[in-house]
Amino acid sequence: MSKNSIINPSRTFIIAELSANHNGSKALALETVKAAKRAGADAIKLQTYTADTITLNCQNDDFKISQGTLWDGKYLYDLYQEAYTPWEWHQELFELAHKEGLVCFSSPFDKSAIDFLETFQNPIYKIASFEITDIPLIEYAASKMKPIIISTGIATLEDIQLAIETCRSVGNNDISLLKCTSSYPAPIEEANLSMIKDLAERFNVKSGLSDHTMGSVAPITAVALGASIIEKHFIIDRATGGPDAAFSMNEEEFTQMVKDIRAAEKAIGEVSYELTAKMQSGRTFSRSLYVAEDMNAGEIITEKNIRSVRPGYGMHPKFLKNILGKKINQDLSKGTRMNNSYIQD
Repeated sequence: MSKNSIINPSRTFIIAELSANHNGSKALALETVKAAKRAGADAIKLQTYTADTITLNCQNDDFKISQGTLWDGKYLYDLYQEAYTPWEWHQELFELAHKEGLVCFSSPFDKSAIDFLETFQNPIYKIASFEITDIPLIEYAASKMKPIIISTGIATLEDIQLAIETCRSVGNNDISLLKCTSSYPAPIEEANLSMIKDLAERFNVKSGLSDHTMGSVAPITAVALGASIIEKHFIIDRATGGPDAAFSMNEEEFTQMVKDIRAAEKAIGEVSYELTAKMQSGRTFSRSLYVAEDMNAGEIITEKNIRSVRPGYGMHPKFLKNILGKKINQDLSKGTRMNNSYIQD
């Protein structure tokens, strides 16, 4: 994996997925890019296809959706005709994203989309869950030697292995796998976030989450489990409707998610037994040995007159056993920090 990749495992790469949330309005698409920036996203992701490049205009039962989805009863062609992002919008979307300081990239769904995206120096190629079996598409995308992100929503172990081998066969090792539950919305109990760490370790890649659950519990948990990437469908306002509105995160929710993810990153920190200045200062509240009652020179030390108490300015409590039964060499008042110099030789 390249150390210079756009996707850096030390900081979560947060992607706002535009998808169909423009509702056929270029103005809304452009405003969504600006909203993604306001919300704290690192990137805005498009989908580059037409109804004709992703399916056939055919109305037999094979092409009718009936899998218990939000879109049941629709034909694939009609759904994609409604949901696609017109190719003539891409240049303006890319330019605005760059102006806003966002990474802009896309999921291609056929080779012509990749050729088209190359004209915008598309910096990352995302392979959607349902395309993980499209080995010619993966090979062509990987051959462009850009980082490859692959969602694993419907993938078997063999599917994932073949997809990775395909990328590596053309010399592309900058691969990220996203745990994804291909339900819309996805039940939280099916998130199975334990897969994130396993994907990274099993395949020696970066890993993350393409999330379709409601809310931000899954993304924040994923970051705690080592996710390098979080992808969420993003919409300015769910009330605008559209094919993906029901499972998309609005601007306010996305903004809070980003804040929580950045806070989670800080909380995760790193393995270190070195004390910070604040922790070192806090040690003053630890235990140490103090004179617990007034003592006269020659008096024997007992557990009654020398005690382990807060604060921590006196002798370490581990020395109590060593000094019990010994005599002090001077008068000591209650509250004196115990010290070896007070013990008779």
